[in-house]
Amino acid sequence: MLRPFVLKAAALCFIFLIAALHAIAQPPDESKPQVRTVTIPISIFTRQELKEKKADEIIDVADLSVIEDKEPQQILSLRSTSDVPITLAILIQDELTSSFNLQLKPIAEFIKKLPEGSRVMVGYIRGGSVGTRQRFTTDLTKAADALRVVSGSVASAGNGPYGGVYSTVKRFESMPAGRRAILLVSDGFDVAEGESPSSVIHAPDLERAISRAQRAGVAVYSFYFPTGLTENSAIRAISGQAGLDRLADETGGRSYFQGSGVPVTLTPFFDEINMALRRQFSLTYLSTHMKKGYHQVEVKSSNPEVTIAHPKGYYYR
Repeated sequence: MLRPFVLKAAALCFIFLIAALHAIAQPPDESKPQVRTVTIPISIFTRQELKEKKADEIIDVADLSVIEDKEPQQILSLRSTSDVPITLAILIQDELTSSFNLQLKPIAEFIKKLPEGSRVMVGYIRGGSVGTRQRFTTDLTKAADALRVVSGSVASAGNGPYGGVYSTVKRFESMPAGRRAILLVSDGFDVAEGESPSSVIHAPDLERAISRAQRAGVAVYSFYFPTGLTENSAIRAISGQAGLDRLADETGGRSYFQGSGVPVTLTPFFDEINMALRRQFSLTYLSTHMKKGYHQVEVKSSNPEVTIAHPKGYYYR
């Protein structure tokens, strides 16, 4: 009498086993969305702030939108980082004209006023390569004292600063995560591809510097100052400025210059950078793109009075 019952139970167990194996073998439900969180640094200004050089506006995250690879993404949070220590590299092109030496004092004052706990390095770029005067240190006075006068030599001018920027960004990789930036004073002129603006903005070293800065989350703030090659050539000055502008724009920084001539003082530029640092935020959003590689990003505001500086993309690894 038990035999039919045993056979029936065995058959049921077999059916359940097959069903379980089938369920395990099924691929994941591709209809279920896959997402990951992304955090990028951004700077937000209003036209009034830029005009008055004062940062006092409150930004509502509801006014912002994020577009990644031409698709809208969901914003999770917007957090101010204005009082967070920054890791900053000061890079100065050694071939700048000697009048630059009058700007050392405002640069030193800028360094000393950074938030407590900030790390600063100082380097001089010559012939496209960087020589370190001071490694990253939290001693801001020590970093400021590492500044020196430039040589003003034109022998190696024209190689551009971008190779030095590229090698400096690599040094950020050993630094703690957080706010990262480079302050670059240079003429931006690189003759690798020619002297025209369209040639300079596609110089190989510039392309590499942008790519690595985006990977490392380093914003570049560039200041135009001439060398002997660009001081008396409007086309070379404009070409160099175009390169500096692209480097800053693609990495989420800003570029500063006064026409094609020598700035009387860099102090107004440092006032703007201080404001930019006070208007820095950490923006976190959900990305629906799981493919590894480069992703384009655009951050917009529904308020026409708002200007947003941010990296134009990042690498997902």
